[in-house]
Amino acid sequence: MMKLLPIERRSGLSREEFIECYLKPKRPVILTDLAASWPATQKWTFEFLKQQYGHLDVPVIGPDFHRPGPNYMKSHLLMKFGDYLDLIRQGPTDYRIFLWNIFDHARDLIHDVRNPAICDGWVDRYPFMFFGGAGAVTNLHYDIDCSNVFHTHFWTRKHIVLFDQAQNALLYQHPYTVQSHVDPLRPDYKRFPALRQATGYETILAHGETLFIPALWWHYIVYLDGGFSISLRTRDSLLTQAKGLWNITRHFVIDKGMNVVLGPRWKDWKEEQAVKRAQQALAGAA
Repeated sequence: MMKLLPIERRSGLSREEFIECYLKPKRPVILTDLAASWPATQKWTFEFLKQQYGHLDVPVIGPDFHRPGPNYMKSHLLMKFGDYLDLIRQGPTDYRIFLWNIFDHARDLIHDVRNPAICDGWVDRYPFMFFGGAGAVTNLHYDIDCSNVFHTHFWTRKHIVLFDQAQNALLYQHPYTVQSHVDPLRPDYKRFPALRQATGYETILAHGETLFIPALWWHYIVYLDGGFSISLRTRDSLLTQAKGLWNITRHFVIDKGMNVVLGPRWKDWKEEQAVKRAQQALAGAA
């Protein structure tokens, strides 16, 4: 059966120890106090965000985000930010705000978070925020630009599962994408038997905690409660950055283009190829 191991939790971690023990070897870790000095950890409440920025129009995605066709991976619903915050506080919902740079619309909030001194190479242009209601799921994927990610959560809880690149063939990755549509928390071993051989890591991320997700690591996220997070990013090696550029190119040119041309047939082909690759991995391990 699939193994999910706990992610290590650390506090008071020095820059040197983080770099040597986690950044260089690409090991995930929960930094329990990395964001402790941020004004955001106390200031960014649901009430504050609604009062100050509830008038903003925000792009919202639902369970049809990966539906094949011309609207594949596009947001087609706009809501007032305040209405959306009310929605995720009221109870379970599939609707999420995904990859939203809030600082493009609320520049004063940039002073509430800080790039930690724990390492260098911060990508200041893309401090993305993520919002979701209880039960909302972010499908298994690794970040398309292949950056290291420092993912800090606020007020509520998220269940996060990680896999390294050694698990790729076992995770049924769709070709020309950084995605898989398997559910590692409720694995369907009959449909996806290779998942039995996979080994990953998991945690429940709580308020003020930061999960370091190394470049190219897969992550699957379930919002246990309605809540929100922010991801700060650092660049990895030049080779990894080049892989990120290739990922972006194939996504926008090949994957999105073939979705327009072939629609569901393109999705079926990707799923078939993912199964073939997993079968080959199992045969090789036998």
